[in-house]
Amino acid sequence: MADPTRPLPNLVPQPDGSWTGRTVLTPTALKTRGLFTMPPSKVVPVIVVPGIMGTNLRAVGDPAKLADGALKPNEEAWRPPNGSIAGINAARIWKKRDPVTRQKLLNAGKLEVDDRGDISLPLEARNYGMLEKEVRDRYWGEVHWDSYGGLLYGLHVGLNHTFELDPLDDSPVVCRHWKEVMACDPAKWGVRSIEKITQSELEKHAGYYYPVYVCGYNWLESCEDSAARLRQRIESTIAHWKKLKRECNKVILVTHSMGGLVARACAKQIPDQILGVIHGVMPALGAPVCYRRIACGTERWSPSNDTTANLKADFTADILGGKPEQTMPVMATAPGPLQLLPNHLYPQPWLHVCMVSRVNNKDVPRDLVHLPVGNPYDLYRDTQSWYRLIDLQLVDPARKYGGDQRRLAHAVRIAVDNAEKFHRDVLGTYYHPNTYAFYGADSAHMSFGAVRWVAREPGAGAVFTEANLRKAALMGYRETVGRRVKVEAKTALEFVPARQDIGGDGTVPLQSGAGPRGKVRQLFEIRGVDHQDVFNNEAVLLLTQHLVVKLTQKLP
Repeated sequence: MADPTRPLPNLVPQPDGSWTGRTVLTPTALKTRGLFTMPPSKVVPVIVVPGIMGTNLRAVGDPAKLADGALKPNEEAWRPPNGSIAGINAARIWKKRDPVTRQKLLNAGKLEVDDRGDISLPLEARNYGMLEKEVRDRYWGEVHWDSYGGLLYGLHVGLNHTFELDPLDDSPVVCRHWKEVMACDPAKWGVRSIEKITQSELEKHAGYYYPVYVCGYNWLESCEDSAARLRQRIESTIAHWKKLKRECNKVILVTHSMGGLVARACAKQIPDQILGVIHGVMPALGAPVCYRRIACGTERWSPSNDTTANLKADFTADILGGKPEQTMPVMATAPGPLQLLPNHLYPQPWLHVCMVSRVNNKDVPRDLVHLPVGNPYDLYRDTQSWYRLIDLQLVDPARKYGGDQRRLAHAVRIAVDNAEKFHRDVLGTYYHPNTYAFYGADSAHMSFGAVRWVAREPGAGAVFTEANLRKAALMGYRETVGRRVKVEAKTALEFVPARQDIGGDGTVPLQSGAGPRGKVRQLFEIRGVDHQDVFNNEAVLLLTQHLVVKLTQKLP
């Protein structure tokens, strides 16, 4: 039987191409030998690209850009909470912040990525020689730990530990977690069958080292700007390993939500430097929930939520803003959020005006207005109709534009134009040739496939048509959620947004998640995944590792 060993901290690459390791002297009574593991000389970095609001943001370091006094240089501006207690405390803080404060704090031009976020490695990390400094140098601190920590840690451990020595005869055997990947029921990945990983494929995979990186970005800025940042990270990472005399030519991208749009725009520029892309719950065609949150505020409940989930949604709405006067000042002129609106490829119509009448003691709904028809960006540029996405009266409480309505309207138009340009020209229908994608399609995670404004008919005497409803005037906003409207200058109605109407992941509806169909190598329709926590799902992590192995087979 072989002598027992204990893993020592990861070897550190040196400029001359060698590796060094450090350990400490142990008592003579300790007979367990220390074991350094030499990583392969061939390197394939894996870069995780988070979704909107998943990147920590701070104020820029230049005081001249922070003249409004809302933030000090390098002060935290956006730091999603980790854990329930932190979440409750954050909700209390954000609930007290008025629209003026929100607009000043989340001003894209005054913010940058903050790499000082929490990193909470599990105690077992020491068994793999992981140190916080090492992963912080790979930018793990840029993202929300509760959302991505499990993915980052799981990839770091899983991808770099493929075989282990059998203690009985010192022969290599497949590590337990890879046996779990190989044995996973394809139904958990939304497919009837799948080409399983073979021993020879694992052997080829084990011939490469997979350092796991993060690329956060300022999600208030255009995804095109974020793609430029991702490109820089890819190129600098490859250059770093080449400088260390390692063979490194391509990276693998693993994306979440909006990060998928960023990665597609980047991959279109440098496809040869990307081995492949794995997209998770990407709003490929946009998501109506974006319209809903800008126009109405963040939803506080879902019919598919249990009590705990609805309580979490309520706290989330306190943070993001539960009313349009809280969300509109942040999102209406921010290119990034607007690029999540349903694009020109999203199935139309998806915005409806519904009247409900009472017939034989039953509510009978009738959809009378259906939008958009044709170019959806014309709907977003519309600042006159009562169902408009953006109300200029709510956009600038901090008077960033000095009360000049023309300047403000121009800023809104520029932001919407930017979204259209990004969707049509920058992104188009491009996907990297080696792309896999998965999305949620679960009735237990209801999403907005459409947004429906609903009002109850006041009684006899009033006639409602598509024409008079479209021409109705906005009179104001309801105290809770919704809009007060007057039809033909005489009939007052109160419209409220209907609840989520279609399966998905709670955020992205299935028709948008399925957008890559026919354009990628394989698309997985997974049940039981929540949009924000998707990478905390064990089956999703196993699928991601499975797909990395398949991508590795394309290497020479």
